[in-house]
Amino acid sequence: MADALLGIVIQNLGSFVQEELATYLGVGELTQRLSRKLTLIRAVLKDAEKKQITNDAVKEWLQQLRDAAYVLDDILDECSITLKAHGDNKRITRFHPMKILARRNIGKRMKEIAKEIDDIAEERMKFGLQVGVMEHQPEDEEWRQTTSVITESKVYGRDRDKEQIVEYLLRHASNSEDLSVYSIVGLGGYGKTTLAQLVYKDESVTTHFDLKIWVCVSDDFSIMKILHSIIESATGQNHNLSTLELMQKKVQEVLQSKKYLLVLDDVWNHEQIKWEKLKHYLKSGNTMKGSSILVTTRLDIVASIMGTHPAHHLVGLYDDDIWTLFKQHAFGPNGEEPAELAAIGKEIVIKCVGSPLAAKVLGSLLRFKNEEHQWLSVKESELWKLSEDNPIMSALRLSYFNLNLSLRPCFTFCAVFPKDFEMVKENLIQLWMANGLVTSRGNLQMEHVGNESYTTCN
Repeated sequence: MADALLGIVIQNLGSFVQEELATYLGVGELTQRLSRKLTLIRAVLKDAEKKQITNDAVKEWLQQLRDAAYVLDDILDECSITLKAHGDNKRITRFHPMKILARRNIGKRMKEIAKEIDDIAEERMKFGLQVGVMEHQPEDEEWRQTTSVITESKVYGRDRDKEQIVEYLLRHASNSEDLSVYSIVGLGGYGKTTLAQLVYKDESVTTHFDLKIWVCVSDDFSIMKILHSIIESATGQNHNLSTLELMQKKVQEVLQSKKYLLVLDDVWNHEQIKWEKLKHYLKSGNTMKGSSILVTTRLDIVASIMGTHPAHHLVGLYDDDIWTLFKQHAFGPNGEEPAELAAIGKEIVIKCVGSPLAAKVLGSLLRFKNEEHQWLSVKESELWKLSEDNPIMSALRLSYFNLNLSLRPCFTFCAVFPKDFEMVKENLIQLWMANGLVTSRGNLQMEHVGNESYTTCN
C-alpha cells in the first residue's frame, strides 16, 4: 500500500513542478527535494514490507511514512484547489492579500512535512533496508463462494477418503431411518471442499440420490439463507419468498418423498439450537429413508453437534502426492524439471506439511522463476520461522510478498469485503480506480490497467 501511495505522491509532485505551481508558491526547490527523498525511500519499500512482519520498528516506520505521504498529498490537493478558487490569472492576482496569505500558509506546511520526511528518510538507514529492483511495468499492454464444480484438473491422494465417504452414504446411511449427517473435518487448505466435490460428482452417488443440493454456509449460519439456497438449487428458480414460514413450506415441497444429499460446505456455527432448528425443517418434508447431509468444517465441535456418525478427519497428503501437486504447478504438466530446482522443491514441499493449498500456492509462485537463488529465497525465507503462524499461512504470505508492489494494495483492498462475498470484476476495478490504487499507464487507460491487475491477483 505504501508503494502505491508514494507513487501517486511522487507523480503529483512532478505535476506540481511542471505546472509551475511550486515556483509560484515559492516552494520549487523544496518540492524537488521532497520528490528525490521519496524516490529514495520508495527504493527500499520492498525490503521494508518483508521486514515489518518480524520487526515492529520497521512496521511503525512504514506507518509514519504512510501518514506523512497522506499529509503531503492533501497539501498538494489544497494547493490546486486554493489557486483555482482565487483565479487562474497569476499576473493580476499574484499580490492579492488572499494569495499572499495562501502562499505563506502552504509554504509553512510544506516545510514542516519536508522536515518530517527528512527524518523518516534518515531513520530508514538504521534498519539496514536493501534497495530492491524498481518495478517497471510495460507501457502498453469474492472471499470465495464454493460450488459443486471441481476446479482442479486432477486431485491427488484423496481416492481412499472419497471411497470411505461414498461407502458411508450408499450403505450405512441408506439403512438409517433418521436423517444421516456425516462431517469432513480438517485444517484450512487440506482440501475438504475438494473432497466433498469429488463425492458430490461421483456417478454412484448421483445414481443413488433423487436430488443433490450444494450450499456454501461459511460464517453466517442463517437458516433463511440456507433454506433459500436449498429451494433455489432444487428448483433452479428464485421464488422470492420473504418469510421463514413460506420458505419452510417450499422446502417441504421440494424435498417431499425424495432421497436427497445436501452438502453444507464450510460450516462454523457451533450453536446447537440453530442446527436443531434447521434439521427440524429438513426432516419435516417427509423425506425418504437414506437422505443424508455431508458437512465440511474445520471445527471438531461443529462435527460433534451436527454429526450422527463419527467424523471423517482429513489428514495431510503424503509427501509423494504433495510433490506431484507442487511440480505440476511449478513446472507445468509436461515441463522440464531441472535437477537443482527439483532438489530445492522437494525441501520446500516438506514445509507444506501435507497441505494441498500450500503446495499449489508455492508451486504457482515459482512457476516462472528459473534461477536457483529464486527458489532458495523461498525455501530459506524468514516467514517460515514465525512461530505464531502455521505453514499454510507462511506459504500464503510468501505468495503475497512476491506480488509486485503495485499489486499488493489491490489485493489487500479485497479484505473490506465479507467472507464469501461474490465480487463483480467490473465493480472491483471501479473501486480500485476510485481509491487511487490503479492509474493509467502509457497508452493504457485505467480500466485496462485494472483489468490486468485483476487477472494477476485472481
